[in-house]
Amino acid sequence: MYTADEFEAAQRIVYAAMPPTPQYAWPLLAEAAGCETWVKHENHTPTGAFKVRGGLVHMKMRKSRGETNGVITATRGNHGQSIPFAAKRVGISATIVCPVGNSPEKNAAMRALGAELIEAGHDFDAARETAMEIAKQRGLDFIPSFGKELVMGVSTYAHELFRAAGELDAVYVPIGMGSGICGTIAARDMLGLKTKVIGVVAEGANCYALSFAAGRPVATNTGTSFADGMAVRIPNPEALAIILEGADHIVTVNDDEIAEAMRLYFRCCHTIAEGAGAAPLAALMQEREATKGKRAGVILSGGNIDMPKFAAALEGRTPQP
Repeated sequence: MYTADEFEAAQRIVYAAMPPTPQYAWPLLAEAAGCETWVKHENHTPTGAFKVRGGLVHMKMRKSRGETNGVITATRGNHGQSIPFAAKRVGISATIVCPVGNSPEKNAAMRALGAELIEAGHDFDAARETAMEIAKQRGLDFIPSFGKELVMGVSTYAHELFRAAGELDAVYVPIGMGSGICGTIAARDMLGLKTKVIGVVAEGANCYALSFAAGRPVATNTGTSFADGMAVRIPNPEALAIILEGADHIVTVNDDEIAEAMRLYFRCCHTIAEGAGAAPLAALMQEREATKGKRAGVILSGGNIDMPKFAAALEGRTPQP
């Protein structure tokens, strides 16, 4: 997907803005999962999620190419924080389109980063279509949620994990539009490891699982889950091609399992995971017989969850989408 020189350039950009995030092998998680369990804490980035890495790389490279036009993108929240965070650093304006009824706390965070926020569409894919139309109307540059520079940026978290933990038997990665899992595959391959990369999707937003099984893009009519970072219904063909080539398999978890994983994180690590961030742990727990006694990694991709939803999960209830 990229050369060693390109990746080193991406690392320099990321680490000019933030330090590496920690990865820990938590003993209580190991007891629960029945295997050594390494957590990559992407909830400790400046925006609380892994996406900021890709935004930093893309916006810095955009500026270096002289592309200083305003940008627009669509999001459920984490990508939408990464772009204005990075855009502000290079002096480029950012407009964000999110679905109607999107997370109030993520919306507030995007506005606080200086983005113009527009609410349109009933879900992420509808918001994406609106963003593309606004781009044409206003003469803005549309930034997709998946692209080479985004993948190079987020790949730095996987490189950090593998450097610290070594060759894990498996690593579980949530799939939204695919940058995280593709970045993990790329880092694994660059380091020459044999680690199985396992994707994780939500039961109500399983287009990538269906596509993986079919070997081609399969869209769904709905993409619903309180794990909003995974709530998509149209797979990215480029991302899917990489996943088909480099992933071992895809696990589907339901919202009840995700909520239980959030509780497990808080109980064992005293850390906050949003739905997409908890989904890999839910998948590991689902497959704990297959991973018993092995070494596994789980990507805690973000901790940006609204307080009422987190409170519901801690109380033993499953948050509503």
